[in-house]
Amino acid sequence: MTDTIKPTARKSPKKHEAKPPFRASQEFADNLQRLHVDLIDLHLQGKQAHWNVVGKNFRDTHLVLDEVVDAARAFSDQVAERMRAVYITPDGRAATIAAQTSLAPYPADEIDTAETVDLITAALYAVVGTARDIHEVIDSADPTTADIIHTVLERLEQLAWMIDAENRIANRSIPRPVHE
Repeated sequence: MTDTIKPTARKSPKKHEAKPPFRASQEFADNLQRLHVDLIDLHLQGKQAHWNVVGKNFRDTHLVLDEVVDAARAFSDQVAERMRAVYITPDGRAATIAAQTSLAPYPADEIDTAETVDLITAALYAVVGTARDIHEVIDSADPTTADIIHTVLERLEQLAWMIDAENRIANRSIPRPVHE
């Protein structure tokens, strides 16, 4: 004999209303969405590069790409969770990423390590460009969210410098170092 569980009558819930002291504007939301999309695409491009890099200094390049992927994944999650905290719905669907990313497409084939360095550096700087572009609007509205952007900038610029150094030529590459 089978017992069936009868659903209990459910009362409609009382209206719920939160009263947060800060709630994002549409411009704020759009800007964070831009950064979120670029971080997700950076993660995807980093994995594509990681799987398909070949050539001289393969192992170091292969391993540093995992650092890029880890940072991009962690930052995209942190940005998305901050978006939810200020009542923005993040959109990380594949079609959205493809339609909205500011990163150049990454090649599908094997890529030599030197070209991989240039491509990933460009992708890192594209995300940094987005973060810098949105920073003023975010900071003026919510310094707490701007702190997240500062962390993103600090780490991604560090990674770009470290990765780009692989292809730099001492005292001849551009940009030139600034001296006192």
